[in-house]
Amino acid sequence: MKREPLKLAWLPVLLALTACTAQLDELQQWTENERRSAKPSVKRLEPPKKFEPQAYEAMTGVEPFSTQKLTVAAKQEAAQPNSMLAAEMNRRREPLEAYPLDSMSMVGSMSRQEGRFAILKVDNLLYYVKRGDYLGLNFGRVLKVEETEISLREIVQDPSGEWVERVTTLQLQEAAR
Repeated sequence: MKREPLKLAWLPVLLALTACTAQLDELQQWTENERRSAKPSVKRLEPPKKFEPQAYEAMTGVEPFSTQKLTVAAKQEAAQPNSMLAAEMNRRREPLEAYPLDSMSMVGSMSRQEGRFAILKVDNLLYYVKRGDYLGLNFGRVLKVEETEISLREIVQDPSGEWVERVTTLQLQEAAR
């Protein structure tokens, strides 16, 4: 008697499967009809254009990424009598001019008899900076050292290629606790 309810339980499953196969046959027949009635439209490919090589005539000029081009430009700037860079190119570079300003952080300031000094941290080393010192990659010269910031004058190129002065500040960095 226990086997009879088990046989009856399979009956709805078998009925559902037979209903699915009828719907599946209809679906297959519909897709086959649609496939036959569809006509593809493919555009013709154009034949490739004939390649005509051009001779490279710029070999006699200066390479765009060579150091020779930079030295020529620097000499031209230094040769101009009213150029702002003329004085900057002829002086000896200071150690802090090898680092960009965003790699420096002002961590403090102090006053002595000679004047106010700022304390800069660069590559985990501390440097004392006073008015008149140079720092940064853009010929930055310290104009003023205050308790919370350093003001400096930089010489940069504007979009038209002219050298102009701009004033930049380095703010005191608060210690992270």
